[in-house]
Amino acid sequence: QVQLVESGGRLVQPGGSLRLSCAASERIISIFRMDWFRQTPGKEREFVASITWDGVSTSYADSVKGRFTISKDNAKIAIYLQMNSLKPEDTAVYFCAVRTTLHPYNYWGQGTQVTVSS
Repeated sequence: QVQLVESGGRLVQPGGSLRLSCAASERIISIFRMDWFRQTPGKEREFVASITWDGVSTSYADSVKGRFTISKDNAKIAIYLQMNSLKPEDTAVYFCAVRTTLHPYNYWGQGTQVTVSS
């Protein structure tokens, strides 16, 4: 069974930077998009950023635009999230997702905790 494994989350001070990574345990076919989401206790999971498999299109939540950058490595089936100028409100568990045109259509990672605090 394919697994997505996130890494890179940790405690960081406001204004700092982090780079999250997400890698698939094995090859996934028919990918069309890869996403990052985040979730805080008591709230719904919210969209952060996405990138199409061909790399042509990226999209960001307004709250992270200009601070976060999504990128990918097709050969490794990996996606990354470079987070700069971090704010306390960026504190959340960050999840990666891979979208495919074939069943099961969605793969999710287990999440990595990012805490922004002084």
